[in-house]
Amino acid sequence: MASDNVSAVTDSNFEADVLKSSVPVLVDFWAEWCGPCRALAPTIDELAVQFAGKVKVVKMNVDENPGTPGKFRIRGIPTLLMFKNGQLVDQLVGAHPKATISGLIEKTL
Repeated sequence: MASDNVSAVTDSNFEADVLKSSVPVLVDFWAEWCGPCRALAPTIDELAVQFAGKVKVVKMNVDENPGTPGKFRIRGIPTLLMFKNGQLVDQLVGAHPKATISGLIEKTL
């Protein structure tokens, strides 16, 4: 469920698109069947627009890409992971309000 401002990442391009990114990256781990994930999608899109040029926002479908969520011990979705310079720096589990997610991004910048 990527959009104009949010791209999809897979197990195969995760390292190149996220870990080797020159800007911080917010990764939204989601699945088609997850109601809270779908509810969170418009907020993620809005944040991608708000932080365009400063932060890359990507989504990973956990059903289609089991390797990366396993590596980062994703137990529940939606889970948001914040990466900077190839390192996991923060995370949020569950559907959170826009202000909370925005704060997570702000403190990484």
